[in-house]
Amino acid sequence: MKKEYVSIGLTNPKGAENVGAVMRAAGCYQADQVLYSGLRYDRAAKMSTDTQNARSSIPLINIETLSVDNLVDAVDSKTKIVCVDLIQGATSLPDFDHPEKALYIFGPEDGTIEQKIVDRADFVVFVPTVGCMNLAASVNVLLYDRLAKSSRLKDGDALICQSKDGNNNVKVRP
Repeated sequence: MKKEYVSIGLTNPKGAENVGAVMRAAGCYQADQVLYSGLRYDRAAKMSTDTQNARSSIPLINIETLSVDNLVDAVDSKTKIVCVDLIQGATSLPDFDHPEKALYIFGPEDGTIEQKIVDRADFVVFVPTVGCMNLAASVNVLLYDRLAKSSRLKDGDALICQSKDGNNNVKVRP
């Protein structure tokens, strides 16, 4: 039985391109699901042809279809809620120990996570950058940090061969 469970929560995301890039990150880092709130993504996705195939093996779930009020209510009580944003008093990501079962909640591209959600969080972390990153970039950094600190980190040529594009035949020469 899998011990880890990773959910990504997007608070009212604005752009279909960003959600598509979050879905790619979720696939690359083996997240289990992506949840989102709000109506903006649904409107943006209808106008974009780039995100039609974004839902590979990772479910993309609008919390309104789950009949819950917010992202926190969409997961079970054993899941730790981790808000990720530039919020005063937050823990720097390099100093953070990731829980086994987590819902990472990210603010929208043009705003932040609501105070009521931050108040319910088990942890609040930030990526120490000068200025704010793009939503999808923030998700990538968070998921990479989680992987880098975990025991499931695999590396080497086998992973490279499994992951690389078919047009990539470059090798390091001794």
